[in-house]
Amino acid sequence: MARPGAACPPPARRVMVAARTLLFWALVYSYCGVCACIAGLRLLWSIGRRPGETFRWVVRENPPACLNDPSLGTHCYVRIKDSGLRFHYVAAGERGKPLMLLLHGFPEFWYSWRHQLREFKSEYRVVALDLRGYGETDAPSHKENYKLDCLITDIKDILESLGYNKCVLIGHDWGGMIAWLVAICYPEVVTKLIVVNFPHPSVFTEYILRHPSQLIKSGYYFFFQMPWFPEFMFTVNDFKVLKSLFTSQATGIGRKGCRLTAEDIEAYLYVFSQPGALTGPINHYRNIFNCLPLQHHEVIMPTLLLWGERDAFMEVEMAEITRIYVKNHFRLTILSEASHWLQQDQPDIVNKLIWTFLKEETTRKRE
Repeated sequence: MARPGAACPPPARRVMVAARTLLFWALVYSYCGVCACIAGLRLLWSIGRRPGETFRWVVRENPPACLNDPSLGTHCYVRIKDSGLRFHYVAAGERGKPLMLLLHGFPEFWYSWRHQLREFKSEYRVVALDLRGYGETDAPSHKENYKLDCLITDIKDILESLGYNKCVLIGHDWGGMIAWLVAICYPEVVTKLIVVNFPHPSVFTEYILRHPSQLIKSGYYFFFQMPWFPEFMFTVNDFKVLKSLFTSQATGIGRKGCRLTAEDIEAYLYVFSQPGALTGPINHYRNIFNCLPLQHHEVIMPTLLLWGERDAFMEVEMAEITRIYVKNHFRLTILSEASHWLQQDQPDIVNKLIWTFLKEETTRKRE
C-alpha cells in the first residue's frame, strides 16, 4: 500500500514490473520442470538397468568412530530462546578465547570443518555448527521456517547464546551465502569474514541471469523447488548421488586433493540416511527466489574469499566480481586443481591462508 501523499508509479512502469516478475517466475518454474524431467529420466534409466539396486536404502544405525573423535572437540547443544530450536555444534579450544564460527554448505554438516577444528583451536574457540535442519540440530517441518532472514537470525542468536558479541565468521557454499548475509545485516558481530567458494549474493543473482552456463550449473536450485522428489532422488541406489558429489571425477575432490576416506564418506551417509534428514537441508533452497535480490549490499569488514578453480558448481569469474561489494581490505585467492569442497580438498593450504589473513593488520583500504 502506497504511503499517503506518495506518487503512484505510472501505469507503464507497473506493467513493466509485473511483466518482469512474470518472466522471472516463468523462468524459475520452467527450469524446475526441465530439471525434474532430467531427474525422472535418470531414475527410469536406473530402474531399467538395476531395478533391485535402485530402491535400496540402508539406514545407518550407528555413527562411525570419526564423528566422536575427541581431537575434533566436544559435542554441545544450545537452545535459542526466540525460535525455541536446539542447535548442535562441535567446539574445540578453550572458552574465553576469540570465537571462530564455522558454517557448512550442502550436503554437509559440522564434520566438513574437521581440519579447521584441529588447526585453529590453539588460538580460538572454534565452533562448527549444524545449521537449522541439519544433523542433530532441530528441523522445523515447514519450508517457511527456512527463509533467509530466519537463517541469518539463527547465527546472531547463537553467537549471543554462546556468550559472545562478535566472531571471525567462516562459511562454505550455502554457509558462505549465510555468512555474507550476516556480515551485511549485522556487521557489528563480524570482526573478519572468510568465505569459501561462494560469491557475494548480489554477484550470484546478477551473474546467473546473464550466463546460461552458470544457470545450468545451478540447476539444483531450481530442482529443489519441487516437493519430496529431490529428497527421493538422493536416496536412489543407497545415496549414490551423495557419494558421487564428493568422489566423482566431475564434482568430487581432485586427484591432487585430500580424498575422503571410506570412514569420512560413511559419516556423511550416516547423517543423511536418517529418515527425513534431507528435507531440512533442501528446504533452505525452497525460499531463495522469494528473498533475492538483496536491498543492502556492502560488506564493511576485512574479507577473505577462497576459491577452488575446479569448482563444478560455481564459475570462478564470480570471485573477482565480488571485490566491488567489499568496502574494506579484500583478499582473493584462487587455488588451481582444487574442487568445490575446498576446506576438505586442500586443508593445509586453506588453513595457512586463513592464518595469514587473521594475523594481518588490515585497514579500510582495499587491495
